[in-house]
Amino acid sequence: MSQEKVSYYEDFDEIEKKIWNILSRAVNDRNSEFRTPVFICGNNNELDGRVVVLRKVDQKNNYLQFHSDIRSSKIEIIKKNQNNSLLFYGKKEKIQLRMKIKSEIHFDNEITKFSWERTGHISRKCYLVNKGPGTESENPTSGLDNKFDNFNFTKEESEKGYKNFCVIRCYIKSIEWLYLAAKGHRRAIIDLSNSKYTWLVP
Repeated sequence: MSQEKVSYYEDFDEIEKKIWNILSRAVNDRNSEFRTPVFICGNNNELDGRVVVLRKVDQKNNYLQFHSDIRSSKIEIIKKNQNNSLLFYGKKEKIQLRMKIKSEIHFDNEITKFSWERTGHISRKCYLVNKGPGTESENPTSGLDNKFDNFNFTKEESEKGYKNFCVIRCYIKSIEWLYLAAKGHRRAIIDLSNSKYTWLVP
């Protein structure tokens, strides 16, 4: 069994640097395993999770962002309970990240306008569905008119999707880091709210 040496293995500064590095790279690297975390939200006794796409990382202000349709069922859940979680796992890096977050919904404001302008018109297709995600249908459907379903539309025509577009900004309260090492796993929690670092038994 290999005895790998990792520079950030037992150093909190290096661990935190590594975390932000892999998250920042994931925004633009479509092949990154950290690009598509699981977002978990819930209210009362019911929890719900789904895969989202990481769109922005801001280390200075401790937040991550992803996009959503304002008609999605998770929006009403977040409105009732902003305390949510994000789960990341990278098989190659052998790292799991569990984040406790506070989510903010941004709709039709400067934040959404800025993000929308940087969203390619083909990617905007998701927001052009006639009915909200999860709406029941009598037949299998993409929810799109044939024109949009076949990518036969211009960026100008895609603008109508903006009315359904929103940004979820996730402020990170804590990050639990787990590194799977052949010579012995390591686990720690970084409490960003209180600038506290604690080792945990893996």
